[in-house]
Amino acid sequence: MKQITNRKITTLLMGLMLTLTGASLVQGEMGSLNTAKIEQLTGLKGALNEKEGVFKVSYPRNDIEVTAAGVKMTPPMGLTAWAAFKKTGMDTMVMGDMVLLQDQVNSVMSAALDNGLDVTALHNHFFWDSPKVMFMHIGGMGDEETLAAAVGKVFEKLKETSGGKGPVPQTNLDPLTSSLDPKTIDAILGKAGELNKGVYKVTFGKTTKMNGVEVGNAMGVNTWAAFVGSDDQAVVDGDFAMYESELQGVLKALRHADINIVAIHNHMSMESPRVLFLHFWGVGSTKELAKGLKSALETQGDKQ
Repeated sequence: MKQITNRKITTLLMGLMLTLTGASLVQGEMGSLNTAKIEQLTGLKGALNEKEGVFKVSYPRNDIEVTAAGVKMTPPMGLTAWAAFKKTGMDTMVMGDMVLLQDQVNSVMSAALDNGLDVTALHNHFFWDSPKVMFMHIGGMGDEETLAAAVGKVFEKLKETSGGKGPVPQTNLDPLTSSLDPKTIDAILGKAGELNKGVYKVTFGKTTKMNGVEVGNAMGVNTWAAFVGSDDQAVVDGDFAMYESELQGVLKALRHADINIVAIHNHMSMESPRVLFLHFWGVGSTKELAKGLKSALETQGDKQ
């Protein structure tokens, strides 16, 4: 009887060891992130979700005082920036959401793009908020330490520009007093536009399909740029239409030209190929602004 008991105990112990070993292997595949290194490189404390194998670092925006429709907003109400890391095979994936005031957006976006991260969306989460809060989503795939260091640069720029230290491009212009020469813009962009009440607008069409029907320029699938001012001092605003694979190239080109991005989102759903839109705002000479737009257009596959 004693031998049977010992045999049973041995069997149970072996089964338990196999179970623990199996659990350890699963945990190793999902939770093998170097969380201490991620915290060091991002400069933030994080928490591990063991069930999903995700390590998330957070930065509550306690440094800003925001109200929305008279309600005092706090970090738990959606004012917390974060980045989440997940191991996937030999690589690591990161996704995140940056909580930014308007003057911080483009500096932080450049920090993300220049350090190898993707910027995937830029939009608001609230109405009637003061000061205005924007949310910039980031992502990336690759080496864990490289991604963590890049995210660290993003948060570093976020902190550096807080307290109203971000750049705000300002100039006083009235479309009715525009004196710019459209020929300068035409020569650079390679296309003539239309002058309407002091605003010179150039449009480039793009096509996609919705429900099997081709839609294009006349249906709003287009890039357009509107110039106001003089040759030396002008403003350009507009909307860039891009296939999904073209977004990062266009963003980098516009930011390298010091043209500000003010929104990234979709205008349609279920279209194929998928088209994303970004809205922009730039201040400078018409020549430099047009050159910046041209560099972004040239990153697109269709070479509009």
